[in-house]
Amino acid sequence: MGNSKSSAMSREILKDLKISTNFSEDELCQWYENFQKQCPSGRIAPDDFEKIYERFFPDSDATTYAKHVFRSFDTNDDGTLDFKEYIIALHMTSGGKTERKLEWAFSLFDVDKNGYITKAEVSEICQAIFKMIPKEDQERLPADENTPEKRAEKLWGYFNKKDNERLAEGEFIQGVMDNENALHLIQYEPIK
Repeated sequence: MGNSKSSAMSREILKDLKISTNFSEDELCQWYENFQKQCPSGRIAPDDFEKIYERFFPDSDATTYAKHVFRSFDTNDDGTLDFKEYIIALHMTSGGKTERKLEWAFSLFDVDKNGYITKAEVSEICQAIFKMIPKEDQERLPADENTPEKRAEKLWGYFNKKDNERLAEGEFIQGVMDNENALHLIQYEPIK
């Protein structure tokens, strides 16, 4: 472990990230180096994060969705993302296990961070997702999910909850895992 590349990152953070992600020490050190170049302060501000999303979705309005994603990644609620939050988020959304991705998805939908999801929160996230979907792709969606309202209604229906009830994390994860059709409703995937 005498790798000089890791000296810029604390050993504690490196060890913790190796345990909680599937990234190697070399990968983490490379990510850290890139992170430091892009964010010399060691933190990503919400505006910078939104700019990252704008690059991925240049023909869409990703601002609202980026704000929700940022909120879900900012686990210590300090209004910025540090390297550890960034890497754990990257791992959970890209290469993590399905259940971990669903844990993150729950935090995305839990807009008020009270530990539950309401139908109104589902609607809010569906609205944000739809702003990223190009109009021509929206027109090709199935009729029962081609608007944010229909998509939210369809997703909420998978959980067998009344409009005024709320959904706990375990119920959310189980509901999505039990119904393969629910998985695509909680994310935006470009239509091929």
